Amino acid sequence: MNHSVADLYLLLRTMEPRLNPGVYTFVCTQDPEALKGIDVVAMVREPEGVSAVLLESDAVALGLSVMFRAEWITLTVQSDLQAVGLTAAFSKALGDAQISCNVVAGVWHDHIFVPAGRGEDALAVLRNLQKNS
Repeated sequence: MNHSVADLYLLLRTMEPRLNPGVYTFVCTQDPEALKGIDVVAMVREPEGVSAVLLESDAVALGLSVMFRAEWITLTVQSDLQAVGLTAAFSKALGDAQISCNVVAGVWHDHIFVPAGRGEDALAVLRNLQKNS
């Protein structure tokens, strides 16, 4: 059942960020078939090729050039796709802490990819934002 949240203050207070294990990579390929059988986290078709987020070990095994190494944080609140302000709030908090972020919205959750080695720092920033909202 869908219990998605649209209210910004409720989203911030209940976002419950979780750091997923592993190092993930952003890659690009001209051949989407190369990703067959791989557990792809996210994929976007762009004019330059297919951009994908996958485990670093899978990217290396496929011989794909790694464009960005990242740690993956999931906001476990079920955010409404039409909610306004959540991305702006957490990206500002992360930006103020000098942590870049790349965001992918799923149907149920927001997923934030931060530079590898900054996951725990980003998690602390997000938890502080949640606590102070």
